[in-house]
Amino acid sequence: MSRKCQLTGKKANNAYAISHSHRRTKKLQEVNLQWKRIWWSQGNRWVKLRLSTKAIKTLEKNGLQAMAKQAGIDLNQY
Repeated sequence: MSRKCQLTGKKANNAYAISHSHRRTKKLQEVNLQWKRIWWSQGNRWVKLRLSTKAIKTLEKNGLQAMAKQAGIDLNQY
């Protein structure tokens, strides 16, 4: 499985690590992903998703059903 948020689609970002002498080397800024079990009330069961921490915060505000519909995923598969 790729390091990508299942609801928002966030993934790694290419960046430069800049030293004191201003020498630049490429690095990856990875997304902070967490495995999270969330209660899905419409399906009356737990759903296990790999989410970014930003998505977890947004999920508490908007709800699982609304975010899944916006992302276009079917929660019955998870």
